[in-house]
Order: sequence, then structure tokens, then C-alpha cells
Amino acid sequence: MTAIASKAVQVTSLAAIFLKELVVSSVAVARSVLGAKGSSSSAIVAVPIGLRTAAGVTTLANCVSLTPGTTSLHVSEDMSTLYIHVLDAPSTDEIIASIKEKFEARIKEIEA
Repeated sequence: MTAIASKAVQVTSLAAIFLKELVVSSVAVARSVLGAKGSSSSAIVAVPIGLRTAAGVTTLANCVSLTPGTTSLHVSEDMSTLYIHVLDAPSTDEIIASIKEKFEARIKEIEA
């Protein structure tokens, strides 16, 4: 497989994961707003990131912000931490692991 084809597959994988998260998060936010789910516990979470490029960090921040229920607030000066607001954060460790697994790992593959 050529390098271009490989990158296309990686970008498509990231887009598919994002679309899935968009649907799942939209349903969760709708439930929260309509009261079908108990009370939410919002939080500001510091997500350590290991991306190498400004484009990678920007892509991650955009994926987070475009997913309902989460908003990117700030990236540290050294681009090692992304601060996010989460509408429902029962466990910050789970939030961090989810972002790293679903988005950051795929963005790292694209950066390589």
C-alpha cells in the first residue's frame, strides 16, 4: 500500500470514529437535557497529550469541541496538555483514556 493510500485509510478511520462519537454523544446530551438521565457532574479535565505537531493538537482539540458534551478550553504553551470541559464526567480517568484511545492514537498514526 502506498503512503498516500495508508494516510487515506488512517484519516477515514479517524472520521468514522468521530462520526460514531458524534452520534453517541448527541444521544447522551439529549438524554441529559431532557432529564432521562440522572444529574450530570460536569468537570474541567486536563488531558495530557503526546502529539508532535500543531496540526495534530488542533485536530484533537477540534474533535473534542465538535463532540457534543465536551469543549476544548485551552492548550498549554508547550502543547502537552489540553484542558477540556465535560458535561458529564463521572471519572476523569475514563474521559482521558477515551480521548487518548479514540482520537489521539489515530491522530498520532496520521502524524507518523
